[in-house]
Amino acid sequence: MAFLDVAQSLTGRTWVGPSAELSRAAEAMAQQTALPRPLCQILSRLGVAPDDAAAYLAPKLRDLLPDPRALRDMEPAAARLLQAVQQRQRVAVFADYDVDGGSSAALLLTWLRAMGRDATLYVPDRIDEGYGPNDAAMAQLAADHDLIICVDCGTLSHGPIDAAVGADVVVLDHHLGGETLPDACAIVNPNRQDEDGALAHLCAAAVVFLVLVEVGRQLREGGAGGPDLMALLDLVGLATVADVAPLIGVNRAFVRQGLAVMARRARPGLVALADVAGLDTAPTPYHLGYLLGPRINAGGRIGQADLGARLLATADPHEAAALAERLDTLNAERRDIEARVRAEALAQCEERGADGPLAWAVGDGWHPGVVGIVASRLKEATNRPAIVIGVEDGIGKGSGRSVAGIDLGAPIQRLAAEGLLIKGGGHKMAAGLTVAADKIDAAMARLGELLAKQGADALGPRDLRLDGALMPAAATLELIEQIDAAGPFGAGAPGPRFAFAGMRIHHARQVGENHLKVSFGEAGGARLDAISFGAYDSALGPALENHGGASFHLAGRLEINTFRGRQSVQLQLEDAAPAQV
Repeated sequence: MAFLDVAQSLTGRTWVGPSAELSRAAEAMAQQTALPRPLCQILSRLGVAPDDAAAYLAPKLRDLLPDPRALRDMEPAAARLLQAVQQRQRVAVFADYDVDGGSSAALLLTWLRAMGRDATLYVPDRIDEGYGPNDAAMAQLAADHDLIICVDCGTLSHGPIDAAVGADVVVLDHHLGGETLPDACAIVNPNRQDEDGALAHLCAAAVVFLVLVEVGRQLREGGAGGPDLMALLDLVGLATVADVAPLIGVNRAFVRQGLAVMARRARPGLVALADVAGLDTAPTPYHLGYLLGPRINAGGRIGQADLGARLLATADPHEAAALAERLDTLNAERRDIEARVRAEALAQCEERGADGPLAWAVGDGWHPGVVGIVASRLKEATNRPAIVIGVEDGIGKGSGRSVAGIDLGAPIQRLAAEGLLIKGGGHKMAAGLTVAADKIDAAMARLGELLAKQGADALGPRDLRLDGALMPAAATLELIEQIDAAGPFGAGAPGPRFAFAGMRIHHARQVGENHLKVSFGEAGGARLDAISFGAYDSALGPALENHGGASFHLAGRLEINTFRGRQSVQLQLEDAAPAQV
């Protein structure tokens, strides 16, 4: 049965509440731990046992950090990096152009600088060179360097690594590996086919961090010390959120500790970026994913590919300010380009129909720097895996995003092996591809077949999952702070949502182009304020603004709103439904 009998809300969704089994588990936890029932509801949904609740609410990195040596090639990779430092060799870092690649590069550049060594940064141009190492760049770097470290790329780069004649190559990556590996000095990747998958949820920056942990161990064995690695966790936390890595296990601790490091405002690049983005509070996962991440990505999408990595690595506040301003400008340009492509792609999908296993769109001249973002928008709109391809000179460059439970990376690799793609790769939730224009239809049809075998064609409209119902008086600052301790929330650990049943609307007005401000409460009782972003993109905004005195069930996420130094509880309203009288 639908939660609160909401089978079709104002946004067209069915509300799904906790199961009876989950509710019983939450009640038992509340009795055993004396924690608030809403918090226990969330912990139970996340699979936390009552005996583990206290430790889960205060995760310690030292308890969750895996032994780096559990990953193959870890010891030789760390030893080769340490050898380069001790022998004062020339080092180049070849990085992907996204946040994970930039953060991974910045980790190494910062660490090497602390060890008294500067390194060369190389980030390929998205349009001219594409993703990952290429023969020309690797040969050029090898001519001038002793060691090339590929971060967030390289696992499938057999030819380019062979082209690096005269230099050793170490790969630190997390993208899905093939049946054979390139002939590199070391390849550390939890998604190699000969790994057990226990650490498959790590992003590339987390892999780099584990390598630095192992280097630190080897340094201590030799009686030496190294830089403070805990101070580098802001970069790991940023990459983990921006790369949509699941916030489980050690990833959760990485983000928690990373946010604490970031709040100290010690990294000039992140300080400058937060300032241009107007971030005036302690950062949250939302800020990393939606304010900072897109700006760091903007250089790789439509500007100079290495801007993000340079920003994250610089120790100069003046350089940081200039780079942050440039990235902010590029991000505004990116939004304009994205809006045009998104409108055309959505129209294509609507015409093609959204009941198949794959949502996809293709367009001549679509900027390759925004196809990934637009694929995310298609995925959200259709609750299907999505691919968006831009075509130039007969070649399509595309990007894909998947939904929970559907692996996109493996089918993309299979298409490449079958010859339908020029190249392709990625991981479960995201992938990239290059395809001849005359093979796009066949490739997408085949991809749809492979995704259907995973059940992608059986996905329905996305339900709104709720952790229970609250009354306004129960939504206190203290409760939100307790709930926040169960976070951070994101991929793999969805943030909690609550319903407020039978609420009266006291005030409702449109703000901006399509947002809604609401004040609601129970008759004669406590009130809450709410903000609903994009409310007028659906029936939600008009229905609540013109409520006519009717009562509504409201649903969304609780948050703390800070205004002029004063904190108050606010509901980020996501959905509503008329209350049955």
